[in-house]
Amino acid sequence: MQIAIINDKILPYNDVGHEYLDRGLFFGDGVYEVIRSYNGRIFALDEHLERFSASMKAVEITKVDITQIRIKIIQAFEKANIPNAYIYFHITRGSGPRNHVCSDNLPPNFFLTVKELEDDTKVKTQGIGVITYPDQRWKRCDIKSLNLLPNVMARREAAKKGCEEAIFVNDDGIITEGAASAFFAIHEKKLQTSPLSENILPSITRKFVIKAAQNIGLGIIDKSLTPKQASVCDELFIAVTTKDIVPVVKFDDKPIGNGKPGKYTKALEAEFRKFTTA
Repeated sequence: MQIAIINDKILPYNDVGHEYLDRGLFFGDGVYEVIRSYNGRIFALDEHLERFSASMKAVEITKVDITQIRIKIIQAFEKANIPNAYIYFHITRGSGPRNHVCSDNLPPNFFLTVKELEDDTKVKTQGIGVITYPDQRWKRCDIKSLNLLPNVMARREAAKKGCEEAIFVNDDGIITEGAASAFFAIHEKKLQTSPLSENILPSITRKFVIKAAQNIGLGIIDKSLTPKQASVCDELFIAVTTKDIVPVVKFDDKPIGNGKPGKYTKALEAEFRKFTTA
């Protein structure tokens, strides 16, 4: 008799619900997105869905109508009636017996949540500390995959050290990005960040940060930094969907600038907000 145990319950294998046989659970075999809203308006929905489609295509998850995904997102958002919302959703290849190779006929599983998102004004006004951490992820970080264990371990280490984010450093000693964010430096009136590649997630927030930087007259340098270079920059910040721009005031225990959010970071925050209210 084939059996299963779910927590403390023993049951026949054939009675196991499909949610426990999800390939996302077994293998991280899926992709996801996080979207937010500002004052009742979903921000950058088209850009997020475009990236979601690209991730699905890259991992060969098919039979998904992106128009239907859009409809589900809007329906859930309207039903939740949360002005400032955190919208998470993912697609997995489907459910079935644990096997690396599965049938192409599995129907994909879709999951979505809408939760309230409260902006943490403290991190904006006081800034955050970050640590550097070895980048041990797979080589296709441009795909927004459910395989996030290296990110989890990096963020756990950051939390142990009283920091809010971990900044990945690859085997060549170059900063790639944050464990859950894009990473930026400002030096001599120029904004610098890692160029997009297969080792970098094409951050939606990054796109708007660069627009904001151009609007306020900052030069743009598409070039990676070493931790040593980052530590002596005038200003540092991270950018992430759920918090947009967050100043970094401490980098591996070293104060950045005067240890307070810098003037250009503040200017970028103000400029970014214009996009969210347009």
